[in-house]
Amino acid sequence: MRIDENRSLSDGEIRTLSFVEIFEPLTEDELAKIDWRKLSTKVRAGETFYTPLDLCETLFILLKGRVRVFRKSALGKEFTLNVFGDGTVFGEMALTAQSFRNSYAQALEDSEIAAMCRADVERLILDKPAVGLQLVHLLSERIVQYERRLEDIGLKEVPARLAGILLLLLESDGIRDREAYKLIGRYTHYQLATMIGANREAVTRAFRVLREAGALEIDRRTIQIKDLDALREIAA
Repeated sequence: MRIDENRSLSDGEIRTLSFVEIFEPLTEDELAKIDWRKLSTKVRAGETFYTPLDLCETLFILLKGRVRVFRKSALGKEFTLNVFGDGTVFGEMALTAQSFRNSYAQALEDSEIAAMCRADVERLILDKPAVGLQLVHLLSERIVQYERRLEDIGLKEVPARLAGILLLLLESDGIRDREAYKLIGRYTHYQLATMIGANREAVTRAFRVLREAGALEIDRRTIQIKDLDALREIAA
């Protein structure tokens, strides 16, 4: 990842950080005083900017864009752990016994990312314990999500898994208009397949099942949820 150590955060970026869950206890002035030495000026779409070869323990803050965090099996098969959007943090597993070091992070679109090393995070928590509590809550929520997804992979058929992951994405990446709920990001069948432990062909067949049930439509690669109750029923 290209680092610009001389660039400071703009007022707009500081304001974005103030809306990040774990930084809510901090004022904008307190955020501005943090030494943001590791700041990526640009991460291009498709660029993998973190790999298992990176040994640093880092908390990433996504200022702008979308990022996919995934792992690879010994045979090279990918499994997507999460997809993050503006104003979210990731890499928190590196700060605990839950390792982030076996993971990859890839920008799905042009993105800007700030980063804090473990020592800086620990100093911040000692100075502002409320930040530590927020981080614990975030970890707990994500562990629960991962456990649910693992349970789905082991117990559910592909259409139910696909419906479940679409509901999860809708919480963080969805908007509502007069006609339907829509996912802001555009997800390929392959990307969704890596989220639910399936192959691309199985996801294509599962989308057909969801369309026939009236749960969704796809318009110009945008997923539109037409019947939320039907999608929930299939997921269950």
